Amino acid sequence: MMSIEGFFDIALIIALVALATGQILSMVRLVIGPTTGDRILALDTMVINALGLIIVLGIHQGVKVYFEVALLVAMLGFVSTVALARFLLRGDIIE
Repeated sequence: MMSIEGFFDIALIIALVALATGQILSMVRLVIGPTTGDRILALDTMVINALGLIIVLGIHQGVKVYFEVALLVAMLGFVSTVALARFLLRGDIIE
């Protein structure tokens, strides 16, 4: 019979594989995306997948620094997505 730690390790491995697969599929969409909007959404999805990977690694290793790094990546990802979308729609970022 498996212990709780065994199930927890299996869940972490499944999460890592799922997030890595999502990251690879987002990279494919980034390369072959027919429109600029598709590419921006692929970049945003890659940021979300990277956040998930950072969080899962932080849980696996038990290091709290990963969660602070995830907050920084989330803020930068949000700002960059908004800046790219604004540039796409208006042609400039700052009015």
